[in-house]
Amino acid sequence: MENTYDIVIVGAGPAGMTAAIYAIRANMKVLMLDRLSPGGQMVNTNEVENYTGAGKLSGAELAIKMFEHTQELGVEFDYKTVIDISNGGPLKTITCEEDDTVYKARAVILATGTVPRRLGVPGEDQWAASGISWCAICDGAQYRDKEVVVIGGGNSAVEESIYLAGICTKLTIVTMFDLTADPKACDLLRKMPNVTIYPYQEVLEFTGTDRLTGVRFKSTKEDATVRYVTCDGVFEYIGFQASSQAFAKLGIIDRTGCIQADSHMRTSVPGIFGAGDITVKHLRQIVTACSDGAVAANSAANYVESIK
Repeated sequence: MENTYDIVIVGAGPAGMTAAIYAIRANMKVLMLDRLSPGGQMVNTNEVENYTGAGKLSGAELAIKMFEHTQELGVEFDYKTVIDISNGGPLKTITCEEDDTVYKARAVILATGTVPRRLGVPGEDQWAASGISWCAICDGAQYRDKEVVVIGGGNSAVEESIYLAGICTKLTIVTMFDLTADPKACDLLRKMPNVTIYPYQEVLEFTGTDRLTGVRFKSTKEDATVRYVTCDGVFEYIGFQASSQAFAKLGIIDRTGCIQADSHMRTSVPGIFGAGDITVKHLRQIVTACSDGAVAANSAANYVESIK
């Protein structure tokens, strides 16, 4: 059958692309699907300095290199939005939004990653994508010589803040706790003269009539001081949520929406595997996603061989 594959990989981030490379080298018929450009959250990373052997480069550059590698090996890729995955025993059914396209696969590797979490406060929906962004490398340039607020204090927030501080006149960081990123990056950010940090704050609202004009927030300490900072743009980095809606009914996700998989990346459903940030894990990095992808592909290939 034309739309039947040994392994279908849902998601083309570092986990999915690595899985595709390992799967096709195992002589599997492979299809990789993603609704967006290959790379996942890696594309939104301004600078990658901890991927072994790659040196310093942007996430977008690394994504291109990984995707080119899959294409050199002949991996099939298509832009599709997967909306349902059904367990049909020997053959799984993958249904896509576009033209109700349906694929069959002996094994499926789920590597859909995560999406940015939102605050859910007044003004957020109004100014989303027109003042509020979740990607500094995508939208940062439009705020050159302007005032910007970053929400969050983790690795992504701090790394992107360092980039933004280099092009903005004033950068304000508002975070629920203190800075929790790598100490070296935090020290660098704190030394930048145009950066002001407000730790232990709760964002109350984003303001503006014709455009975003500012952020109102209050201290989580006993004084509960309310502050207001004017700005031209906001970047939110408050974590991510799992992209698992399409396969929730398979019974393989935990209460946070992440896939529960063993050390072989096997889920409780035979023939369904997880890989990357979508899985329950302690460290979410490009290198750990690639590792998951390699393990998942090896396990999936062994499974396919066992049922053929």
